[in-house]
Amino acid sequence: MKRSKKLVVLLGVLGAACAATFGVTKYEEEKEQIKNSDEIILELAGDQVTALSWEYGTEYLAFHKDEAWLYDEDEAFPVNEEKLMDMLKMFESFGVSFIIEEVEDFAQYGLDDPMCTITLTTAEQTYTLQLGDFSTMDSERYVSLGDGNVYLVKEDPFETFEVTISDMIDHDELPDFDQVNEIRFAGAEESQIVYEEDSADTYCEEDVYFVKKEEENLPLDTAAVKQYLRTITNLGLEDYVTYNATEEELETYGMVEPELSVTVQHSWEDGETEQVMEETFVLHVSRDPEEIVEAEKAAETADAEGVAADDEDDEKITAYARVGESQIVYQLASGQYEKLMAASYHDLRHQEVLSASFADINQIDISLEGADYTIMTDGEADERVYLYGEEKLEIAEFKDALEALTADSFTDEEPAEKEEISLVVHLDHENFPEVHIELYRYDGSFCLAVVDGEPVSLIERDQVVDLIEAVNSIVLG
Repeated sequence: MKRSKKLVVLLGVLGAACAATFGVTKYEEEKEQIKNSDEIILELAGDQVTALSWEYGTEYLAFHKDEAWLYDEDEAFPVNEEKLMDMLKMFESFGVSFIIEEVEDFAQYGLDDPMCTITLTTAEQTYTLQLGDFSTMDSERYVSLGDGNVYLVKEDPFETFEVTISDMIDHDELPDFDQVNEIRFAGAEESQIVYEEDSADTYCEEDVYFVKKEEENLPLDTAAVKQYLRTITNLGLEDYVTYNATEEELETYGMVEPELSVTVQHSWEDGETEQVMEETFVLHVSRDPEEIVEAEKAAETADAEGVAADDEDDEKITAYARVGESQIVYQLASGQYEKLMAASYHDLRHQEVLSASFADINQIDISLEGADYTIMTDGEADERVYLYGEEKLEIAEFKDALEALTADSFTDEEPAEKEEISLVVHLDHENFPEVHIELYRYDGSFCLAVVDGEPVSLIERDQVVDLIEAVNSIVLG
C-alpha cells in the first residue's frame, strides 16, 4: 500500500476514535449530571445516635450507647464521650458543594473500594457513609450515602475519623493548680507542705510554702514549689500501659505500694457561680519494681567493692504513674520520673545562701582576713544609697556576688578549715533583724556555708572568690 493511502486510512481510524470518544463523553454527560449544590444531605443530632462504627485500612472501631458510650470490643474501656460527641457534630448539618447524579461508575471516584466506611445508627435508621478519593482540584472528598449519587463534601470526615482506639480513651485529667493549700508526700518522701501568707518563719517576703517539721515551719522556695506543681500539670498522661488494671498489673507496675504518692489539696473560684471549689488530687509514681531491685543490688555490689555506682544518667529507668484510684496506668519518661521524685526538702528549699531581697538590707558587716568593714545605707528599699565611710558605692558587683552564693549540695557537716569571709546582714525585718553568714574553706573546689550558726551547704569556691574580690574592690578603692 502506498504511503499516501496508509495516511488516509490512519486518519480515518483516528477520526472514528475521536468520534467514538466524543460520543461516549456526551453519553456520560447525559447519564451523570454534575451540578453545584449547597444541599444538606444529612442532619443528625449527636444525641440521636445509638451506635457508631468506622473502618479504614486495618482499623475497625465500634461503639454503642447504653446510658454511657461503650466500646463494643471491651466495655471496660473508658470512652472519651466528649471526643466521640465532637466527632458526631459534623453530621448535625453535613453539607455538600457538588452532586453527581445517576452514577454508574463509582470506581472513578474511589467508591468501588472505599478507603473509609462510617456507620451511624439511630432508633429508626442506619446511615452508611463511604469515603472515596480526595479531589485535589476541589480539595474535597468524594462521598456516597448509598442513594446512587456521589457528593463532594465541604468537610472531610476522614480528617476526624482517622484515629485509633488509643485516641478514644478518656484520659485522667491533670489540674491547673490555682490555689494550693497543702501538699503531702508519702513513700520515698514523708512530708507535709502548707500554704501560709505573711509567715513569721521567714525573712523572704515571697515565701508562702513551708515544710512542717516537728514544731518548725521551714520555708521553701516558692518558685521551686510552683515548678514542681507545673511538672504534674504538664505530664501529658497519654502513654498508657493498661486502661483497666488488675491487681496483678498494679503489682507489676509498682502501684500497690507506690514509691511516691503526692496529694495536693487545692481550690479555685468557679467563674459562673463565683463559689470557691475545693479538690484533693492524688498522683502515684513508681519505678519498675524489678529495676528498683536491680539498682539496689548494683549499689550494694559497688559499695562492697569500694567503687562508684553507675552514673544515674546512663541508667535505664522505666517508671509509671496512676491518678488516684483510676484503673489507667501510664508510662512516664525518665525525665518526668526524676522531676517528680525530686520532692525532698533539699529539692524544694532555697538554693541561695541568702534568700532575702537585697532591697531589704540596711547594713552589712564584713570580716575578711582579720579586718572588719561595714557597708551602710541611706534611704529605703529600692531607693537606698550604699556607703562605705563617706564614699557612695556602686554596689552592683557586690550584690551580684552575694546573690550568686548558691548550694551545690546540702550538708550538716561542721567546718574544719579556716574561715574565708563572714558577713552579718542587717535586714528591715521585725523577726529576722540579722542573718549571720560564715564561709569556710572546704577543699580546692568548695566552701562550706554556715548560716546563723548552722552548717547549710557546700558552694563553689569560685563564688566565694568573686565575693571576696567584690569586697576588696570596695575597701581598697
